[in-house]
Amino acid sequence: MRVSTRGRYGTRLMVDLAKHFADGPIPLAKIAKRQDLSAKYLEQLIILLKGAGLIRSARGRRGGYMLARKPEDISVGEIVETLEGKLAVVDCVTEPELCYRSPECPTREIWVGVTDVLKNQLFSLTLQDILRKSGALEELLENPNKQKE
Repeated sequence: MRVSTRGRYGTRLMVDLAKHFADGPIPLAKIAKRQDLSAKYLEQLIILLKGAGLIRSARGRRGGYMLARKPEDISVGEIVETLEGKLAVVDCVTEPELCYRSPECPTREIWVGVTDVLKNQLFSLTLQDILRKSGALEELLENPNKQKE
């Protein structure tokens, strides 16, 4: 499995929203600028993430996007699966009927195992974990009024 720009950029978008969770709605243009990404591309990702219930929007002058849940309640697995589709290193892991050899395939269990490791890692890692590992969470706790652009 290869994570595309959709998964990578979408995860960056979500980490940015997590970092600014307490700030309320964030305009997409601000996120795009901070992440050095195309606002048009992020708009496409927003539609998918909003549809999955991971983000919500607010209209108006102070409108923008925000996480639908707390950063500790959103896993990287949810984000990647929303943007990339089912997480599996080969198709027969999630859809064994695609291959007539699945029932007796000697290598299928390898791919099932690798997929399980991948999913366990991604679904156990939350946005808050990423902030903590990057030092951003500690910085926010130490300086709650500090805004980074």
